[in-house]
Amino acid sequence: MKTDPAATRDRATARHRISQPAAGQRDSRPGSSSLEGGADDLAAVPAPPTPAQAGRRSGVAAACHGNRGTRASASRSGQSGAIRPPSAGPAIATHGIEAELIAVLVAVTDGEPRVLTIRQGCLLPSGPFETAHRSLQAGLRAWVERQTSHPLGYVEQLYTFADRDRSDDDTGRRMVSISYLGLTRQARTSDQHDAAWRNWYRYFPWEDWRDSAPPSVIARSIVPRLKAWMAAADDPALRRERQQRARIAFGLNGLPWNEELVLQRYELLFEAGLVPEAIRRHGGDESEALPGEPMLHDHRRILATGIARLRAKIKYRPVVFELMPESFTLLQLQRVVEALAGQRLHKQNFRRLVDQQALVEETGGVMTETGGRPAKLFRFRPQVLVERAVAGTKLPLARSG
Repeated sequence: MKTDPAATRDRATARHRISQPAAGQRDSRPGSSSLEGGADDLAAVPAPPTPAQAGRRSGVAAACHGNRGTRASASRSGQSGAIRPPSAGPAIATHGIEAELIAVLVAVTDGEPRVLTIRQGCLLPSGPFETAHRSLQAGLRAWVERQTSHPLGYVEQLYTFADRDRSDDDTGRRMVSISYLGLTRQARTSDQHDAAWRNWYRYFPWEDWRDSAPPSVIARSIVPRLKAWMAAADDPALRRERQQRARIAFGLNGLPWNEELVLQRYELLFEAGLVPEAIRRHGGDESEALPGEPMLHDHRRILATGIARLRAKIKYRPVVFELMPESFTLLQLQRVVEALAGQRLHKQNFRRLVDQQALVEETGGVMTETGGRPAKLFRFRPQVLVERAVAGTKLPLARSG
């Protein structure tokens, strides 16, 4: 899989750390999270699947593969990957190229980051750009509201995906997908297309460092499989290149974890053939895939792009404001930032930054349902949204003291 130019960076540079975890957190990194060691301790490279193994599915992967070919069959009728209502106009297509609109809609509920999905979590809300649509955003809003009944607020363009190998369909058509990122408050969705809010760490369990640094899945599953992938390279230079990429992507062998490299990590695992989306292309046994729920086509790749963009964006833009209720406690604000970043922040330093930047003001009320002393309620200062949209905010850059 090719790496998106907009997401490709000098992987040797870990820029803009969100936070340093609480004291001692990184010292608990398991020794097995290392790429050192000989071939004797490498996990065996899986043998090519037999015909009997190919096609075995389980859990959510089965649901996603139950829809396999959705884009293929739909494209034959000019529908792309979405369900076209009878009143919809024709999709815009030129010489086998079609335009598709995809939404990455994010909310934070009960301290967990959630993304709006359809088709039992296998797809992001999406649909073709049609001649009846006044603009790209108008088309996106129409599709999201039809599929989920969720009104679409502010969105911004995320990235345009046009790789040849983006899906498994065999129609010969070229799908250009224009994706958008939006932040919202979670609301009730329609059951018509199995629309539902899902925790994004179900798709990327290795990205959640809040309760374990690093998550056990990295040492238990990812590192051994990456070692096997490296060992399978006949060329020494290629082995070294793979090792360096893995060290940088997953913060191994003493390198720091860069929370923004969400897309690079997913694409590395895809290239190594360790995620269901890669395995299915070769007719392999998806039961051997790493933990993490798959999606159809390249929608998990698009979701990874959205998470990476958001993790970078919360460092210099006031996007978190759109996720908060009208009044909130400082702890609730901190938990929202932590949910997006996938890391714990130092409480006192976080509150000092909020106070120094004059982001919030007291409402005069308190929250009593805290399990302890009543907590003061705050709201964002009215002028903050305008001021910070220009100057940016360092809200998440809390450092442990």
